[in-house]
Amino acid sequence: MMKRFPARNGLREWIAAIWATLQMAGGRRPSTLPPADEALRRRAAELQGHVGWLAEQIGERHVPGRPQALQAAADYVQAQLAAAGDNVHRQTYHVAGHDCHNLFVERPGHRRPDEIVVVGAHYDSVPGSPAANDNASGVAGLLGLAQDLRDVPNDRTLRLVAFVNEEAPYGHTPQMGSWVYAHACRQRNERITGMLCLETIGCYSNRPGSQRYPPGLGWFYPSRGNFIALIANTRSARLVRRVVRGFRANEAFPCQAVALPESVTAIARSDHWSFWQHDYPALMVTDTAPFRYRHYHTPQDTPDKIDYERTARVVRGLGHAVADLLRIPS
Repeated sequence: MMKRFPARNGLREWIAAIWATLQMAGGRRPSTLPPADEALRRRAAELQGHVGWLAEQIGERHVPGRPQALQAAADYVQAQLAAAGDNVHRQTYHVAGHDCHNLFVERPGHRRPDEIVVVGAHYDSVPGSPAANDNASGVAGLLGLAQDLRDVPNDRTLRLVAFVNEEAPYGHTPQMGSWVYAHACRQRNERITGMLCLETIGCYSNRPGSQRYPPGLGWFYPSRGNFIALIANTRSARLVRRVVRGFRANEAFPCQAVALPESVTAIARSDHWSFWQHDYPALMVTDTAPFRYRHYHTPQDTPDKIDYERTARVVRGLGHAVADLLRIPS
């Protein structure tokens, strides 16, 4: 049985959501971004390399249709995490007659190792798509963070996790990789203080009208899809406030945030959902996928559609935000 949050008073939850939205909407909206420096250009090239390998060299990666490609993607991600100096662990389980693997590294905290921050992204694809943005971009971001956070002092424990089987037919079922992982964490009674899910982070546009929303949200948020979004349920509002604050304080890139009731089903479309089901605070970092990206879940989701420089800015900002989550003030 999946663990679900107990029901809350609907009106009270919507009032809390509106209040949180008013607090978090807006923020820094620079009209032009600062020029890219050499480090940012280098990171953009690294992201492009990861996306190209997953979406072009490997392509579709899923069970039961392309299990060998899914294994190749797992091997690639494991090798890249190991290159950052980490011991990579596999959590293996069986789906449709195949071994499937969640891959994770752990960097123990120095002061409160029992408090855990998880950053994750899924490496499988939907059938019929090379999945450059959904979700090779998120995996590339995860690998970038593995490098950026290598020498960051961490009072809390950091876990970086590459999840399998986020896409249909396993999404939102106990065969979803993140559900398997979160369930094991709950069984061990681990204290996860926050989970960040990187989900389609590569599409940006300055064109008016390029951004759409679920009904009602367009009143609070911009019509141009040139920002990264942090999306959570109302129970994770404290986490999303802290992450958006850490991002905006360190990166001059538009960042929007919202915490909504789970009855808005669009907010639950990735691996953070599994952590909600196990009573952990979690948020999704996203370019909003189908509300902006017209190649979502199509054969045209190819590496040439990704804006690598702006994705690199997002990853850099997330590095600062995660470092803040790992610190305990003196």
